[in-house]
Amino acid sequence: MFALTDCTLFDGEQLLEDMALVIKQDRIVAIQPQATLAADLPRHSLNGALLSAGFIDLQLNGCGGVMFNDDISSTTLETMHRTNLKSGTTSFLPTLITSPDRDMQQAVRVTRNYMARHQHRVPGLHLEGPYTNLKRKGIHPAAQIRPLDEPMLDFLCRHAAVIAKITLAPECNSPAHIRRLKEAGILVAMGHTAASYDEAMAGFDAGIGFATHLYNAMTPTLNGREPGAVGAVFDNDSIYAGIIVDGFHVHDANVRLAHQVLGPRLCLVTDATAAAGAGPELTQFDFCGTTVLVRDGRCVDQHGTLGGSALTMIEGVRNLVERVGLPLEEALRMASLYPARALGLDHELGSIAVGKVANLVVLNKQLDVTATLVNGRFST
Repeated sequence: MFALTDCTLFDGEQLLEDMALVIKQDRIVAIQPQATLAADLPRHSLNGALLSAGFIDLQLNGCGGVMFNDDISSTTLETMHRTNLKSGTTSFLPTLITSPDRDMQQAVRVTRNYMARHQHRVPGLHLEGPYTNLKRKGIHPAAQIRPLDEPMLDFLCRHAAVIAKITLAPECNSPAHIRRLKEAGILVAMGHTAASYDEAMAGFDAGIGFATHLYNAMTPTLNGREPGAVGAVFDNDSIYAGIIVDGFHVHDANVRLAHQVLGPRLCLVTDATAAAGAGPELTQFDFCGTTVLVRDGRCVDQHGTLGGSALTMIEGVRNLVERVGLPLEEALRMASLYPARALGLDHELGSIAVGKVANLVVLNKQLDVTATLVNGRFST
């Protein structure tokens, strides 16, 4: 047992001064005035830094020079985790984009084994496709986009404890299939969709609870007569959404608009690729057979189609504050508390409270990550 001291503590609601955080094993056991700590309790001074819950990335294709689609292995997940720690991300959903059945099945096996060995790092797998719409495929391989058949539906439902989220197009999937996925315990997300407003709303009624990378690869509000999938998200009071705040995927004004409408249901995501956290020497990488070029922080194929991002969560937090104009406290919630709520894990993760897992990030005044703790242990 030890205490973190000499910090500004953000508990998920407010900034607290002169408070200490006491950790025992992997849990937070007390938040108390620093002056009341027992004299013999070991202390770790944070030297005036900001202490917050660790970030949770709901959409991570890769980082640190690796892609999960390229090498579906625990080695890849470990590289992603180690890279994440440098940007304050303590939990993430490894994301497998549109793939053959055998790769999806391997991703489930690998993720299950990794989750068993490393608690609270990976809450589960995110399958982004292949049950999407060719018209909005983005960089996903067209040859692998297909309908959801009964054998795979059964497989997905049987392994719901490992599959945290699945992204599909509501207009390409039966409401009965969506309902079964939700009832199994999987967060069903709308994405890579050409759905109309009515089709999106029907998907929500069937059990869709999340929108994957809001605005991107979905039908926009075209005019006053057709709100599109984006309008459907804005017109529903229970749907969560992820948003990529890298300055390339979504205009800052649209980020502000989404936040005004969705508030605590808007989650910061990176949609990161091998380029995130890899340094300037990585200038291109393979994304499911497509060469993606990295140009001034932007990831595009030869046609200019965006292929994920080079964003890290701490960069996204900074962008929310400096570009979008949100308060720091709200930017931190979008990176931690709101994603935890979207996954139904806010009883354990996403904020600082007694009884919760001690997954934490330490930030200096420039919002640089100076340390992270995972399960109560310093990682960097």
